[in-house]
Amino acid sequence: MHLVCETLDDALRDLYPRLLEHTEIIVTSRGDTRESLGVLIEIEKPRARLSRTETRCKPFSCLGELLWYLTRDNKLDFIVRYIRDYENESEDGITVYGGYGARLFGQRHENQIENVIRLLCVNPLSRRAVIQLFNAEDISHRYKEIPCTTTMQFIIRHGRLNMLTNMRSNDAFIGLPHDIFCFTMIQEIIACSLGCQLGIYKHFVGSMHLYETCREEAEQYLSEAVQPRIEMPPMPEGDPWSPIRRLLDAEHRIRSGEMIDAGRWGVGAYWADLIRLLQIFEATGDEERINALKSEMAFKPYGPYIDSRKMMKPRKPQTPAQPSLKL
Repeated sequence: MHLVCETLDDALRDLYPRLLEHTEIIVTSRGDTRESLGVLIEIEKPRARLSRTETRCKPFSCLGELLWYLTRDNKLDFIVRYIRDYENESEDGITVYGGYGARLFGQRHENQIENVIRLLCVNPLSRRAVIQLFNAEDISHRYKEIPCTTTMQFIIRHGRLNMLTNMRSNDAFIGLPHDIFCFTMIQEIIACSLGCQLGIYKHFVGSMHLYETCREEAEQYLSEAVQPRIEMPPMPEGDPWSPIRRLLDAEHRIRSGEMIDAGRWGVGAYWADLIRLLQIFEATGDEERINALKSEMAFKPYGPYIDSRKMMKPRKPQTPAQPSLKL
């Protein structure tokens, strides 16, 4: 199956009906699925990485998962704040064996992100800029969670950074929207680090599947009206790593209950908006606080995502995580 799409929503609306057409049910360790083998999704506008529907609009959990990667750790207490299901993916209640952060930035003591940037600075046309996430030892024991992503490859052509991701397995309903968000953000971070324009994103999956437990939700998604296609704003030119460090620091302070002013955080409008999204997530259910933060947003199309937090139950306080801020 080969899908060429402009946006995430285009990809999901093309993919889900094809999976729902499959009548054969594959019984797996995580549940019954409808499966398609060998799926390639091309997204021509990687910044259109957020769904514009009520069912799949997940900017807060997506941003939380991206920041988990950027901490360079695989600590459980960071990610369960945003995605509670990770509680079931830890052997020791402290870490997630398959967590990407430690593998991206510390795989066998190699900072793979840094290596890719350094290589492409020296040789922009290189075909060796590959990050490995899946390891041989990942199937030598039965772990609760191992990486679904095998490799990420970055290729510069005509001044644009293209990204090709290979997945051994992908949950089309829950996992895919998060993956495309996080991976295209990494693509844009590396593009900014190299001074490149953003190219296309290609996502290849060995086993693309839809769990039967999500079938009705997928059908509901297809019945929803899609809002106008809107891309996230471009990441500011120049070194992104300093504002990323400040963003991680802000996340830790917000998690700790500290009130901060994103506009005075010294990171510019793009990153300040991401800080405000974290604050809105913390303020879930507090309509007055959410409205105040919404009025400060520089990128107004975040509005529908923000409004979705107003009627939810307030979040329960959690013990602050201790992120690694070395980048």
